[in-house]
Amino acid sequence: MAESQYRIIIAPSASKEIENLPTRLAARVVKKIDALAINPRPPGVKKLEDEELWRLRVSDYRIVYAIDDRARVVDIGRVGHRSKVYR
Repeated sequence: MAESQYRIIIAPSASKEIENLPTRLAARVVKKIDALAINPRPPGVKKLEDEELWRLRVSDYRIVYAIDDRARVVDIGRVGHRSKVYR
């Protein structure tokens, strides 16, 4: 029996960043975000130092998010190019 899934919440600013990506890249990002509902800590994900945030790589772009295991929520905070996403 499958575990219950996590709910995905995407910040309005992250949603806008996804909309501004090229179509094929945006589709890959959305697919990765959808997969976080099943496993919020997939292989390759990294925890950011000094913060309770996680980072997932998609090409040269990063998805930065928080996980609330009690509420079973994944909160997508930022999506952006690796050179700018951490600022």
